[in-house]
Amino acid sequence: MTTSAVSAPLRALPNALTIARLVLIPVFVGLMLLDDPANWPAGLLFGAAGITDQVDGYLARRWRVESQFGKLADPLADRLMIDAAAIMLFVDGRIAWYASAIVLARDAVMLIGYRFVVPRGYDFEVSPLGKLATWILYASIGFVIVTDEGVDWPVWLFWGGVALALVAAVQYVVKARREVGRP
Repeated sequence: MTTSAVSAPLRALPNALTIARLVLIPVFVGLMLLDDPANWPAGLLFGAAGITDQVDGYLARRWRVESQFGKLADPLADRLMIDAAAIMLFVDGRIAWYASAIVLARDAVMLIGYRFVVPRGYDFEVSPLGKLATWILYASIGFVIVTDEGVDWPVWLFWGGVALALVAAVQYVVKARREVGRP
């Protein structure tokens, strides 16, 4: 068994960052309700959430303090933050309803699927494509939030992230079916 070379308070930091991301979701939603087309406060908070996503995973792996909680909560925090942003951007008229629906449906399928396959022995590991999709979604959504209405390039980047997220979801399904078989 490998042990961590960091102190107990530092070992808790990756999970603390994940919990902070979960706690910041309602704050983010509140900031999104501000009547500001280029909403820098919400965009900066969303960007900080994206950065903590990278930092917590990096630290957990580097310090060898990965946990079952982190394996579940980290992707869940990402999905919930991105889902909240997709909903708020739809409500704000910045992305189409079907864009928000695709993001929410993909995440719902992944969450429901997770509940079925993990108890059957599936070891969920975020794929490189899944990480890339999440990075692009965080970046593109942040750019949509902080740019004025009518600026199209962040929305196109968002669609690229959605496409990668859908491909990653298919990869997860194929891997799960291979590892645990059909239900």
